[in-house]
Amino acid sequence: MRARFCSLFRTGGVLAFTLMMAGMGLDAHAQTRITYKSALAGTAYHQMGSELANVIRQGSDDAIVLTNEESQGSVQNVQEVMTRQGRYVFTAPPALVAQAVAGEGAFAGHEDERFAAIRGLFPMPSLTMHFVMAGDDGTASFDALRGQHVLIGRGTFSAGEAARYFQLFGLEGRVRLADASITNGPEALREGLIDAFVTASSYPTPNVIETASLVPITLISLTAEQIAQTGAVPQVIPGGTYPGIAQPTHTTSRPVIAYTTEQMDAETAYRLTKLFWEQKARLAEQAAWWAGVTPDLLAHMTTPLHPGALRYYDEVGTDLPVHVR
Repeated sequence: MRARFCSLFRTGGVLAFTLMMAGMGLDAHAQTRITYKSALAGTAYHQMGSELANVIRQGSDDAIVLTNEESQGSVQNVQEVMTRQGRYVFTAPPALVAQAVAGEGAFAGHEDERFAAIRGLFPMPSLTMHFVMAGDDGTASFDALRGQHVLIGRGTFSAGEAARYFQLFGLEGRVRLADASITNGPEALREGLIDAFVTASSYPTPNVIETASLVPITLISLTAEQIAQTGAVPQVIPGGTYPGIAQPTHTTSRPVIAYTTEQMDAETAYRLTKLFWEQKARLAEQAAWWAGVTPDLLAHMTTPLHPGALRYYDEVGTDLPVHVR
């Protein structure tokens, strides 16, 4: 009789706890679902999203699920802040987010207060500019693009940077631009429909590897003076990274941050940020591009961290610049 009473008491206690949680709008067994947008399928950043989703799910014992949606690129990622509700995470270069907040560039005429609510979580592998030409020259100078038919993509960070570089280095109006998605680059180069394409991604990037498996390629290598003109971070792609490219390629890179908005609750932002850093070593074991991600990259942000992410960095004693707090 006593055992039965204790059993009923325990059952009643569990029921009461469950009802209390329900009354508070909580579910101890519910999954936290997050929409994640980064890049087109087949690109390095879309692959990173899949890698990130896997380790977050495993590290949280299936409590947090990232849905890796395909995206047309960073511009779309930022623009969707205007319409997305709830838990939305996306990747973008800090400079692009700064443009959105200021209503400039691709965001001119879209002055939306939601852009001001963008908040940072953690760094991603940096974007590395790749200018890929047909041919077996290994590397070539930027002037080799003069008179060429070049695909720079639509709505991507690389498209904006490529146009800027053409202007900086005297090739504006001296290259013919192809109007197509960057996903068409490898096949279009193989078919001879274009002479070159531009993509920005961490190396080794899948679409460049794919291209090199179809046709011999040449990579554009910038001079030190040209790199300084861009204002970007110097980046060297080691020789041997891509088939047929034995020499190092001198190019540029830009930091990339995983962002959310103030609509994400602080607890989810905290847990997601904590899981990212706890699982980063596992990510680096899977793909080398994660190895270069460090908290120092947060200094490139132009917007503050999400309060939940900031809580994590303060807990572990991360030295943060004042402007990201």
